[in-house]
Amino acid sequence: MNKTKKYITIAAVLLCVCAAVYLNWSYNNDMVGGSELSDAELANVKSGEETAAESGMTQEVSDYFAQARLTRQQSRDEALDLLKAAAASETASQETIDGAMNAISAMANYSMQETQIENLLLAKNFAECVAFISADGVTLAVPAPAEGLAAEDVAKITDAIVAETDFTATQIRIIEVKGSSVAAQDADTTDVADTSGAADDGSSSSAVTGIEDSESDGISTDTGEMLE
Repeated sequence: MNKTKKYITIAAVLLCVCAAVYLNWSYNNDMVGGSELSDAELANVKSGEETAAESGMTQEVSDYFAQARLTRQQSRDEALDLLKAAAASETASQETIDGAMNAISAMANYSMQETQIENLLLAKNFAECVAFISADGVTLAVPAPAEGLAAEDVAKITDAIVAETDFTATQIRIIEVKGSSVAAQDADTTDVADTSGAADDGSSSSAVTGIEDSESDGISTDTGEMLE
């Protein structure tokens, strides 16, 4: 490859990285771009945030979401660093560089969609939530009462995710965060993990980022198949 052409391509990759970082920051601060939420919905977002403080969420649950967001961001940052290094390598082929650019673009899009989903659910009066998107599907963690989420709440979550992504309901997994435990819902199984001490060892975020390590099973919107 011509050296000048290669450096131009690498510069384009770095610009994509900057754009990805900026878009993630921008969407986190602009609450889904302003015009996409009405005044009433924005009021609901504020109400949802106030509800989080008044809803009786335990410190463990609050820490779970804080740690999940931190781990998600750290994972993305590490991935971006690896992509930058791969694209900037002197031995990088055009195919490698193109692949890095496509991956960076996909991550930027995932970050925007995650923020949009979270803000839409806050507007629907969910006290808290964290979304994680990968090529396989969407995992969303949300606080839940002891008896589990109602079918109406599952429908709201599913509708919000389907509206903002190209995924179907069978590619959505909901993590129910209940007091000191986290339950992962899918059509066939229920996994429960203790979150006590999660803020110290980072284990609380594994349920959210775990979609990268396992198959994303379809979520059941039938309350008869939800957690009992």
